[in-house]
Amino acid sequence: PPPPPPPPMPCNTYKTQATCPPKRCTWSNGACNNPPPPPPPPPLPIVPPSPPPPCPANAKPVKVFVMMGQSNMLGEGKKMGTTNGTLQFAVETEHKYQYLWNNGNWSTSPNVRNVFVMGSGGIGSAISLMHNEFMTAADTTPAPIPGFNPSMKATIGPELGIGFMLGLNMTDDSIMTLKTCIGDRALGWDLLPPGSPRVNYTDSKNMTSTYAAYHESPEKWDASQPKPPAMDWAAGIQYDGDTYRAYQVLGNLSKFYPGAPCYEVAGFFWWQGDRDSRDMGLSVNYEANLVRLIKQLRVQYGSPNAKFVTASLGQTVLGSTGGDGIILDAMLNVANGTKYPEFKGNVAAVYSHPLSMGSSSGAHYGGNAETYMNIGQAMGNAMVNLLKNNE
Repeated sequence: PPPPPPPPMPCNTYKTQATCPPKRCTWSNGACNNPPPPPPPPPLPIVPPSPPPPCPANAKPVKVFVMMGQSNMLGEGKKMGTTNGTLQFAVETEHKYQYLWNNGNWSTSPNVRNVFVMGSGGIGSAISLMHNEFMTAADTTPAPIPGFNPSMKATIGPELGIGFMLGLNMTDDSIMTLKTCIGDRALGWDLLPPGSPRVNYTDSKNMTSTYAAYHESPEKWDASQPKPPAMDWAAGIQYDGDTYRAYQVLGNLSKFYPGAPCYEVAGFFWWQGDRDSRDMGLSVNYEANLVRLIKQLRVQYGSPNAKFVTASLGQTVLGSTGGDGIILDAMLNVANGTKYPEFKGNVAAVYSHPLSMGSSSGAHYGGNAETYMNIGQAMGNAMVNLLKNNE
C-alpha cells in the first residue's frame, strides 16, 4: 500500500494570509495561527436546596416520602390478567395483598396520596404526570394540571406496597408518596448528587479511568489523557431533574393533596443499582456515592431527620462478587450503624432476593407484580420501623 500522507504543516509555517488554510487555521495579528478553542458551554443550572415553608399555626403537615431510583422504582409489574404473575391473579386467586381489595373492587387508601412525575434529564425537560390520586390499584388518568402532561401508568412499581404499609400503620397522618424517577440511570453518573468529586478506578487490565465529578462530562475517560470535550449530558443531570420535578409538585401542594395546609419530607425510598452494576468503576464507588446521596437529599429538602430506606436488586444473592454484589454490600454497609454511626436508626436496607419471584432487574423481573409488591411492602415496613424508633 502507498505510504500514509504526511501530517499537515503547522499553522505558523504559513507566512501570508493567502496561504493560511482557512479550514483549520485562522489569520490574526498578521500571522497564521491555530484557531482558538471553542468557548466552554455555559454552566448547568443547579437546583438549590429548598426547605418546606412553615406551617400555619396548629396545622398538621402532610408527610411526604420521596421515591427515587431507576426502572426498579419506576415499575413494570403487570396489573391486570388472570395468569400467574399479575396483580389481579395474586389478589383474586391467591388471596394475597387483600388490603388492595374491597368487596370485589380495588380499594382506595383514605390517607395516602400517590403522586408520580417523570422526565428525562434536567430541569428543562417536560414533566409527565403518571399518578395523582389517593392510593389505589385501579386504573386512573390524572386530571390536567398546567405544566404537567397527564398519562396513565398501566404497570406497578413498589408504590402500592410502600403506600399501603405507611397508610395502615400511620392512620392519623396524611401521607404522600412522591415518586420522581425514570429508567436506565446510574447513581455514579446520571443521578450523581451535588458535591461529588472526580474519582479514579483501575481495572483488572491495569487501565485507570477518571469518572466525572458532578456536572462534568463525559462519564469517564482514560486517566492518562486530557479530558475529552463535553457531551450533551452531564453527571447529576437526572438528579437535578428529579428533584426539580418533585419541587413542582410540592410547590403546588393543594393540586396534589387537596386541602393540605403544608408538608414535611419525612423519608426517602431508593431502589436502584442495575445501571451501576454493569460498570465496575461505578460499582466500587457506589457506597461513597450512596452516603453522599443520603446526606445531600436531606439538605436538598431541608429535612435533616428524614429516614432513608434502600432495597437491593432482586437477583443479587449475598456473597456475590460481581458488580451487583458490590452494590448489595454497599447498601448493607450504609445501613450498618457501626460503620456509619450518623445513620444508626435512620437508614435501613432491604435484602430483596428472598422477596423476588425470579428473573432480574434488567428484565424488569419478568413483569411479575408480586416481586414489586413484596419488595414494596418490605420497604414500607422498614420505614415504619425507622419512624417508630424515632418516637
